[in-house]
Amino acid sequence: MESILYLSDFDFLLPETLIAQVPVIDRSESRLMIVDRESQSVQEDYFYNLNKYLDPTYTLVFNNTKVIPAKLFGKKEADQKSFEVLLIREIQDGVWESLIKGLKKLKIGDSLFFANGKFQAKLTSKKQGRGILQFPSKQSVTELLDQFGNMPLPPYVKREPDNKYFDLDRERYQTVYAKETGAIAAPTAGLHFTKKQIEDLEQNDINTLFVTLHVGPGTFQPVREENILLHKMENEQYNISKSAWDQLKKVKENKNNILAVGTTATRVLESVNLGDPSFHSLSGWANLFIYPGYDFKNVNKLLTNFHLPKSTLFMLTCAFGGESLIKQAYKIAIEKKFRFFSYGDAMLIL
Repeated sequence: MESILYLSDFDFLLPETLIAQVPVIDRSESRLMIVDRESQSVQEDYFYNLNKYLDPTYTLVFNNTKVIPAKLFGKKEADQKSFEVLLIREIQDGVWESLIKGLKKLKIGDSLFFANGKFQAKLTSKKQGRGILQFPSKQSVTELLDQFGNMPLPPYVKREPDNKYFDLDRERYQTVYAKETGAIAAPTAGLHFTKKQIEDLEQNDINTLFVTLHVGPGTFQPVREENILLHKMENEQYNISKSAWDQLKKVKENKNNILAVGTTATRVLESVNLGDPSFHSLSGWANLFIYPGYDFKNVNKLLTNFHLPKSTLFMLTCAFGGESLIKQAYKIAIEKKFRFFSYGDAMLIL
């Protein structure tokens, strides 16, 4: 008989006041909850003290993807209604697969005008609830986004077009080590790190290395099946450099600690086989869905944020920390008024 894991078991009530709308002034001043699986204990601290919980047996693995300012607000000609557009990926030059709020109200051939009419895009087709937009070829879409695009904040972070947080979000919804452009959401566990804190890690002989997973819709796609085993993750592109691969293999062979900074780094590391000498694929597509019962083969420590109820990210955290302990930690976090989600506080699971 096929087993069932119920979506409702990963639900919890969260006061809306705990959903962080803006980041703390200094990245490292976020609060930090330390969850110890061995002692089944939970304690509170601040992120700037993270290093005291680590030692030279640790290798921290960061996701160095860079977020595209891929959110646009467009209007049809002579229409005041604004359509929120999130560009997902470029299919070919000037042609983008997009998530469009209000897509059903648009017809094939309609044009959307952005940045007060400075540029436009035509809806050429609809595919599985997504819109295909054709931009003019005169100027690259990347250049237009760099100038006019908003950071693709999740919907629980409330922003209006031309909002006062435009510049702040450009800076803070991006890790200080972001390098490889391609994500439409930030690997949020990394948002807490300052450049100095990473330098301090290295000075304390704590190893750091970088992998890439371009965060796409798969990471935040809601689970709609009550039996979560029926949920399918969407592919997201990953890459591991030869240098990082060799370092990871050595850490694995020495049985040292691999601490994944975030769920995206976790899914990269769990998508590969570090123990197989014949496995040499350093890039590919990750669609690994991790939920309670999963046997982690590479990652043995995790740094992550506090996640949405019923999300695949919360399920991954429960799988890693133990469902009972993580649910208890979340209960404490709510009681202690930790800040939740992308701009919120962090959790270190040892």
